[in-house]
Amino acid sequence: MPLEQVLRGVWAVRGRVALAALLLFALGALVVVTWPRSYVARGVVAPAESTGIATSSLLSPASLLANGGLLDNRPGGNFAVYLDALRSAEAVAMLAQDTPLLDYLTGLRSAGLMGVLRDVLDLRLDADLDDARNWLDRNLAVTQSTASITFSLELKHRDRAAALDALARLHGFAEAKVRADLAELAARRVAALRLQLESETDLYVRQSLYELLGQQQRAGLVVGADRTVAARVVSAPMVEQRPSVPNRPLLLVLLLVAAPLAVGGVVFAMVLLGWQPTPWAWPRWLAELPLREGWRRGFGLW
Repeated sequence: MPLEQVLRGVWAVRGRVALAALLLFALGALVVVTWPRSYVARGVVAPAESTGIATSSLLSPASLLANGGLLDNRPGGNFAVYLDALRSAEAVAMLAQDTPLLDYLTGLRSAGLMGVLRDVLDLRLDADLDDARNWLDRNLAVTQSTASITFSLELKHRDRAAALDALARLHGFAEAKVRADLAELAARRVAALRLQLESETDLYVRQSLYELLGQQQRAGLVVGADRTVAARVVSAPMVEQRPSVPNRPLLLVLLLVAAPLAVGGVVFAMVLLGWQPTPWAWPRWLAELPLREGWRRGFGLW
C-alpha cells in the first residue's frame, strides 16, 4: 500500500485518534497523579584510600591505579568492600532488626488491589528478609561522579525520617564491617608472626619477621584510631524537604508525547493492514450539537 494512501487513511480518522490519545493520556495521568511519592536521602562519600595518608600507606600499600591502569575507574580496595556491604544480606538483616522496615513492607503488600488479591487468594502478606533485600536493591542507588572520585548514595523511602535513618545506618554498618574485618586481619597476622618468632632461631629471618610484625601492629593502631577506613564522608546524609520520586511533571510531559504516538502508530498499522474506517455512530445528543458540522470539517469525527 502506498505511503500516501496510508497517511490519507490515518488523516481520515484524525478525530478518533485525537480522542483516543486524550483518553489514554487521561488514564496515564490518573496513574501518575495517584502514584505515591517518596523522599530521597542523599550522601556523598569518597574512597578513604585516596584521602587519608596514614590509611593509604598502611591499609592500602598498593596504588589505586596499579591494578587496572589509568583508564580503569572501578572502585577497589576497602572502598569496594564498603560498596558491596551496603547491599549485603547482613545489611538487610540489620535494617530488619533495627528499623520497622518489615512492618513497612508488610503494609505496602497489604494495601491496594494487590493486597486485596493476596487476601482473597490467601497468599503471604507478611514481608520477610527476601522482600527487604529486593526493596533495598530497588531503592538504593550508588552513582560515581564523572568529575571526581566521589560517589553519591541515594535511598528512596515514603517516610522522610525513615529514609535518612536507613541511609545513615547503612553507611555506619558498611564502614564498621570493613573496620572490623581489617582489625581481625591485623590481629590474626600479629598472632601468627608472634608464634613464628617463638620458634625461629635464624637472626636474619627474625629481623624480617619483626619488621612485618611492626607493620601489622601499626595497621591495627590505624584501624583503632581512624574511624574512617573505607569511605570518607564528603557530604553527610541529608533528606529533601519535599518528595521528588516519581517526577510527576516529567512523566506527564513524556506521557503527553507518548500517548499520541502510540495511538497514531496503532492506527497507522491498522490502515496499513487494510482496515477501512467506517462512520462512527455518535450519541444523538452529540450529533444534534450546533457545532457538529464544524467538528466534522475540522476534525473528521464522522
